Amino acid sequence: MLPAYIYHPDCSKHEMGSMHPECPERTGAIHDHLLMKGLLEFMQPFEAPAATEEQLARAHTMLHVHEMAAKSPAEGYEQVDPDTWMNPHTYQAALHAAGAAVLATDLVLRGEAPVAFCNVRPPGHHAERAQAGGFCFFNNVAIGIRHALDVHGLQRVALVDFDVHHGNGSEDIFHDDERVLMCSTFEYDLYPFFGHEPRGPNMVNIGLTPRAGGEGFRMAVDQFWLPALEKFRPQMIFISAGFDGHREDDMGNLGLVEADYEWVTRQVMEIARRYAQGRVVSCLEGGYVMSPLARSAAAHVKVLIGAD
Repeated sequence: MLPAYIYHPDCSKHEMGSMHPECPERTGAIHDHLLMKGLLEFMQPFEAPAATEEQLARAHTMLHVHEMAAKSPAEGYEQVDPDTWMNPHTYQAALHAAGAAVLATDLVLRGEAPVAFCNVRPPGHHAERAQAGGFCFFNNVAIGIRHALDVHGLQRVALVDFDVHHGNGSEDIFHDDERVLMCSTFEYDLYPFFGHEPRGPNMVNIGLTPRAGGEGFRMAVDQFWLPALEKFRPQMIFISAGFDGHREDDMGNLGLVEADYEWVTRQVMEIARRYAQGRVVSCLEGGYVMSPLARSAAAHVKVLIGAD
């Protein structure tokens, strides 16, 4: 039973202009590096289905789902917020990115894969229940989590988010859902410019100062995430895997390196083995400089699939 690797070709068709950092090359860079490192030999590949309206509506309002469909342009671009645009392929790419999280959830909970990594875009953790933004249209990981809760009947699911930006969309969706524990680290004073004051008791939001580096990041995880996760005893863990905190990525200034992503993944996997039968789904979020993105994602996947 091999770990699942989930992707879809349509994810490379979504683009927001030649100079936009959230570019189609991101998923290709990760795929090529995983292939070069031999990690894909230990994973079973799946093409992501398109998420259904019913699946999307577990995390979003139906109005939002219909608005995204209506905004899809026949040609050119349609602006969603100052940093987020749709091209004619965006809506389908977003459906497949969300569908990847649903498929990953099914595979892991049916025992057909021990863990899953979704190498898909557009990312999702800034998409709120009724609002797109921050390069995100649908909240992929939130849709997967609600599928685990509402369809598979789990009672406790954890979300860990180590993107350099706070997952405001995930917090908006889950802040009043006691079935979900969300643990987030992020750099202060970056988009969305809030998050350090949690919106609910099930939110563990740890803002980090610029140049906190691996030491500050690991201290936050040790002191805040791990005790909360131990107390919560999740039945499954989802990861919003953003790699834009890397020191070579100019989207932030945290100063993390590949070893930090290996380390945090190892901590999450240990919690998963203890309480969740090892069940983990990881979905790509940020990371905008190709080489550190690819190297960091490979470091994460290596531990995720037990090849470390």
